Amino acid sequence: MPEQSYAKHAKLVPLYHYVLFAIILLTQIGSLVNLFQSVGNHDRLYNAALITAITFALELLFVFTRVFPLKAQDRAIRAEENLRHYVLTGKLLDSRLTIKQIVGLRFASDAEFPELARKAAAESLSPDDIKKSVKNWRADHDRL
Repeated sequence: MPEQSYAKHAKLVPLYHYVLFAIILLTQIGSLVNLFQSVGNHDRLYNAALITAITFALELLFVFTRVFPLKAQDRAIRAEENLRHYVLTGKLLDSRLTIKQIVGLRFASDAEFPELARKAAAESLSPDDIKKSVKNWRADHDRL
């Protein structure tokens, strides 16, 4: 696996993020053009509206296929990082930390994790600021 850092930790799947999105977007545009051209022609209007509805459903499916697994991963990360903080400090993570902050904290090494977690809660650091503060990056190759 390539070494991760703040600059190289985002994971993109080109076939999903670019190709599939482009296909769905172009199909939606084509279906809308077809729908507007079909207004007034009752023989075509039903099919055009149905195709438009199906492409809208595909757009929703595209979004939810990404969002739902990430929500489940966020919950798992919160539990893992809470356990890691407890093992390192004997205390649970500060309840002021948001899930996005905790997801950002997962990249911190064990040595800097407790102090960075305290600082993130006290100063309401953004997830991006948290990641930028990490000195010894702890890679996460499992995140999708």
